[in-house]
Amino acid sequence: MNKQKDSYKTIKDSSEGFFKDRGSKFFGYAYPCSSEDALKIKIEKLKKEHHTARHHCYAYRFRQDYSVYRANDDGEPTNAAGKPILGQIDAKDLTNVALVVVRYFGGTKLGVGGMMNAYKEAALDTLNHAEIIECTIDDTFEVSFGYPEMNTVMRFIKDLGVVIVDQKLELDCKIRFAIRQKDADKAQEKFTGLKNIEIKKLKVKD
Repeated sequence: MNKQKDSYKTIKDSSEGFFKDRGSKFFGYAYPCSSEDALKIKIEKLKKEHHTARHHCYAYRFRQDYSVYRANDDGEPTNAAGKPILGQIDAKDLTNVALVVVRYFGGTKLGVGGMMNAYKEAALDTLNHAEIIECTIDDTFEVSFGYPEMNTVMRFIKDLGVVIVDQKLELDCKIRFAIRQKDADKAQEKFTGLKNIEIKKLKVKD
């Protein structure tokens, strides 16, 4: 996959898709999602909605560095369902995405090759209905300063074009801001060494 250093692609909202082959119906559901616990809730809901379906197969890829993934065949032949679903997530270079394909058997066996193609096409149709967005990977900094340094700090923040995520503007002031990872060194350099102004990088979850 073509992954940029400080950005990643995901989907904005849930989407649905469909594929049919020789009577078998494949309903696809994609979710912006970043944990298996959140996905389990989605799957349980789908199992109630599609309680007569034979299979609820899924795949996901999580984390901003694309490092966590899984494919589940839910009773279908090994790698016939989960792997082609994951393949479509990867083909579109997505992460923090989960995709479930619900199958209703139509009475005619598709064979392993036919099943792999059906799950692939259902996953593809589902993602083709999704809005794909690109997100930056940001670092978060906290600047601590006295009230007299307010004008200097705010000018620097404006120059950097960062996003303020939290602030406490009293006698002792603190401002937290997020900046794209590739520009983080600029922020560090801008504030380091200034009198009565301290900057520190905060640890944040992926």
